Amino acid sequence: MKFIQFLITLFIFQMSTAQDTIWIQVETPLGNMTGFLYNETPQHRDNFIKLTGEKFYDSLLFHRVIPDFMIQGGDPNSKNAAPGIALGMGSPGYMVPAEFVDSLAHVKGAIAAARSNNPEKKSSGSQFYIVGGRPVAPTELSLQEFKHKFKYPDSVKTEYAELGGVPFLDHDYTVFGKITEGLDIIDKIALASADSRNRPVENIWMKISIISK
Repeated sequence: MKFIQFLITLFIFQMSTAQDTIWIQVETPLGNMTGFLYNETPQHRDNFIKLTGEKFYDSLLFHRVIPDFMIQGGDPNSKNAAPGIALGMGSPGYMVPAEFVDSLAHVKGAIAAARSNNPEKKSSGSQFYIVGGRPVAPTELSLQEFKHKFKYPDSVKTEYAELGGVPFLDHDYTVFGKITEGLDIIDKIALASADSRNRPVENIWMKISIISK
């Protein structure tokens, strides 16, 4: 059954053009989120589509939640993980090359790839986080531009002003998607009671699917 679902997802993707937008739904016990994947980061987009088609993410946990920052999941070791077990080191066995785009930033709702420390800033093959964030001052954006030698488009500056986010992660972690509906669910998950490792005391599972929009 999983293989059939994967073939269906792959067929939908192959029938689309480069301009088409791939929409996703993230179901959780605290509510659902809807968003899309950026075509500007094709390797991350295609990898996420592949894993979603394989039902890789279904029943995995949001294993790290930090208010005003982000919620993280996608560790395959989190499936059926016993309470209190440390999570965050699992992967599908590969990494994805970094894809930094000036116009794709860590504003609230951004979907970005987690990673371990590595000089090429390659992403985890499966772990991702969704940005919650906090109000952002213009000086923070100026510091990031100076540090990484790039320029934020005006549209990104406006988003940071309206939504907030965590700009200090820009150009260090790849942003490959964005939640557009259910931003309040990010906050609900982030505020869940958690242990000293930021793992929610009560498991918060996920189910991710490709949807039409």
